[in-house]
Amino acid sequence: MTLPPMRAMVLAAGLGLRMRPITLTRPKPLVEVAGRSLLDRALDALAAAGVAEIVVNCHWLGEQIRDHLAGRPGIILSPEAELLETGGGIVQALPWLGSDAFFAINADILWSEGPEPALERLRAAWDDRRMDALLLLHPTEQAVGHDGPGDFFLAADGTPTRRGTAARAPYLFTGVQILHPRLFVGAPAGAFSLNRLYDRALAAGRLQAIVHQGGWYHVGTPEALPEVEACLLGCRPNPPGASPRPPLF
Repeated sequence: MTLPPMRAMVLAAGLGLRMRPITLTRPKPLVEVAGRSLLDRALDALAAAGVAEIVVNCHWLGEQIRDHLAGRPGIILSPEAELLETGGGIVQALPWLGSDAFFAINADILWSEGPEPALERLRAAWDDRRMDALLLLHPTEQAVGHDGPGDFFLAADGTPTRRGTAARAPYLFTGVQILHPRLFVGAPAGAFSLNRLYDRALAAGRLQAIVHQGGWYHVGTPEALPEVEACLLGCRPNPPGASPRPPLF
């Protein structure tokens, strides 16, 4: 039996351009939502799942992230002299992530838990024999702070397919996932997007996904902050016919 992921990577190196002017003086992962930073919320969720070793990459105003994490046990910082994007950032961190599957979380999103914690559901769904990547998806129409057309369709067997030329897709990628180091075999050097490896895994039949049962919140712009904070405090009325949005953990 494969051991569940006990290591993780938190992707915290982005420039946060859409969050300016806030991110002119503060890295986006340290932006606070309802009194707690995005980065701390991701780390707290991993700690609650029993993850003891976490790599955090950084670039823009990275010294602030370094100082913020000083004294927090189990953290390894992976500074990037040049932005390596999602794929390159993880490749740089692989020596610290071991040989087993690991969690990877974007530091610019928030989620609330459903009946079962999202990370535990990912663990339970992970099958090391037939997966290189397992993505957590969320219904596009129920996302808060996100106005995109969605990313994936999802078959009954858990196989995602790209939106392609469709106007909308029913599910978006949450930025929460389990990845295996073998996904990165033959990966390009330098900066590249994880999307390249998702497509390769999909073509090989080794990309799977599950749908999140709770709420999902994207803090992409300063204008999104009040909406997300209101949701976290449980005081934002839902549009008619919309599913209830649970408060954040």
